[in-house]
Amino acid sequence: MAKIFVTRDIPDHGLKLLKARKGVQVSIYKENKAIPRGELLKRVKGVDILLPLLTDKIDAGVMDAAGPKLKMIANYAVGFDNIDLKAAAARNIVVTNAAAPEVSESVAEHAIAMIFALAHRIVETDTWTRQGKYKGWGPKLFLGSDLKGKTLGLIGAGAIGSAIARRLRDGFDVEVVYTDIKRNEKLEAEGAKFLKQDQLLRHADFVSLHVPLLPSTHHLISTKELKLMKKTAFLINTSRGPIVDEIALVKALLRGDIAGAGLDVYECEPLIDCNPKDTYELRKLPNVVLTPHTASATVEARQAMSVAAATNILAFLDGKQPPNVLQIK
Repeated sequence: MAKIFVTRDIPDHGLKLLKARKGVQVSIYKENKAIPRGELLKRVKGVDILLPLLTDKIDAGVMDAAGPKLKMIANYAVGFDNIDLKAAAARNIVVTNAAAPEVSESVAEHAIAMIFALAHRIVETDTWTRQGKYKGWGPKLFLGSDLKGKTLGLIGAGAIGSAIARRLRDGFDVEVVYTDIKRNEKLEAEGAKFLKQDQLLRHADFVSLHVPLLPSTHHLISTKELKLMKKTAFLINTSRGPIVDEIALVKALLRGDIAGAGLDVYECEPLIDCNPKDTYELRKLPNVVLTPHTASATVEARQAMSVAAATNILAFLDGKQPPNVLQIK
């Protein structure tokens, strides 16, 4: 009997696949919150497969608490910065993520929504209108900017970045430039131009981040990078919070170094501000659009993630390489 522990109740399509498999026992932490550390250490004992969420820190302590039976960690997330990959490799534990085309599409749409919200000042004007301040039309009332003819700069041009590029290029005549550790020949064939990061930051009107959180990408965007951007440019982050130096971003916004920012992730998540007692408060800035890590929060994407996690597990149980394996030892 293969014991699988799921650290929170997830959309059911994948769970149904697992429960239908003979010789599999699925247990789920049913509370609608991140599982407390102590409860996690207790519940993982003796399991064969762990299905955690990005809110769960899966380190050597968790793996050792599970014991030698733990052979697989099937992350319910595309990112995997919550998992200590080196510790997993040392224990011969296979690690997978829940990459799926639907997730890329949803995150791409969310990033585009943020671009529109910032350019047309949607959130700012909605708040102002709800406050009863609208007294009539004016020719200079909340002037924003068009997307047509502007330049989109992608830092990271994988599935999500490419999806954004195609939609904005084809639908709104937006020029696309990108930077990445690996050239995207398909995107270039479609008209995108590769630039070094500093060149991209100087050139783009919208800078959208789509890189994983790694030691090399921590604070990838900080004071120096923000000063390179146009004063009329916007920064969008739907990847991972610590990629952006949050205090540096607030200072840049207050100085007017950039025009605004759209953030779905935060450096000290779930805190919106790393230090609630300091004065660097994102929530007080009218030119910032904030969402609670919901870029992939669509029925289609979250069900696809559930199926992807289950498919990885079932392949592993069949002795095959899982489709989304990160490492095999």
